[in-house]
Amino acid sequence: MSKIQEAIKERILVLDGAMGTMLQRNNFSEEDFRSSRFKDFPYPLKGNNDLLSITQPEAVKHVHRLYFEAGADIVETNTFSGTTIGMADYHLEDLVYELNYQSAKIAREVADEFTDKPRFVAGSIGPTNRTASMSPDVNDPGFRAVTFDDLRIAYKHQVEALIDGGCDVLLVETIFDTLNAKAALFAIEEVKEERNIDIPVMVSGTITDASGRTLSGQTVEAFLISISHIPLLSIGFNCALGADQLKPYLKRLSQNTNLNVSAHPNAGLPNAFGEYDQTPIEMQTLIREYLQDNLVNIIGGCCGTTPEHIKRIAEVADKFKPRGITIEV
Repeated sequence: MSKIQEAIKERILVLDGAMGTMLQRNNFSEEDFRSSRFKDFPYPLKGNNDLLSITQPEAVKHVHRLYFEAGADIVETNTFSGTTIGMADYHLEDLVYELNYQSAKIAREVADEFTDKPRFVAGSIGPTNRTASMSPDVNDPGFRAVTFDDLRIAYKHQVEALIDGGCDVLLVETIFDTLNAKAALFAIEEVKEERNIDIPVMVSGTITDASGRTLSGQTVEAFLISISHIPLLSIGFNCALGADQLKPYLKRLSQNTNLNVSAHPNAGLPNAFGEYDQTPIEMQTLIREYLQDNLVNIIGGCCGTTPEHIKRIAEVADKFKPRGITIEV
């Protein structure tokens, strides 16, 4: 049994908050994204936050450190878009292994600075900017911008680098298309078999709106069933909704699985400017309800959350026991 599997039995684990929200505070310029290494690169690079693990590693380390200081047990690597598919937008497909390896390595270095309790690094595996289940062309519903094998190969490359860099767990997150997620999970299982290792895996989907479904049309229960063939450390939801809006779907998930349950909601819903106004105290109050209702084993924050949010969440999480398994499935 891994250390994170032991820890999750003892207490509610706290995940970090938003990496992008924190990096944006630096107002990095195009030159900052490039640094000296990519000074003459022929394409724009501003906005490629994953690249900052190479060009501005101290800034990324600082964010990890702030979240650990706030009480997080787990930080996510700065690799949300770290596949060849995601990096194609910036013409940096050849950089994917280094990008993921370095992101995991610097997160591991910061985690090892903290010795008061076990601290963990989760390899963040995002959904990519393509969907395998739906056509991007309304005039051609049979068309697909990406295949299952395209995704599997891209994810496998990312997974190998994340493991090599020192991740404790892999987090397939912000899943809007479960077929994409299945490609990621298939790739993970391939790497585990080839290397004869057993790294824990977390899965986190996204309920996109009040319909209560993922973008590819699955209900909470359908999403759960469709990935139930994979041995998982946890299943949960993140992004799209704030803690208040997410709660009914999290409750349905918790009632129907004997897996650990995770949640990292946004800091409320975005305002007219795309910003998040929910304060740390307001979010803490909503998360307290999750804990009182015995819904989660892992809790953190997504878009708009900061170390201040995570500090408040960690404070309240420390007062409750982990969610118990109440059903037989």
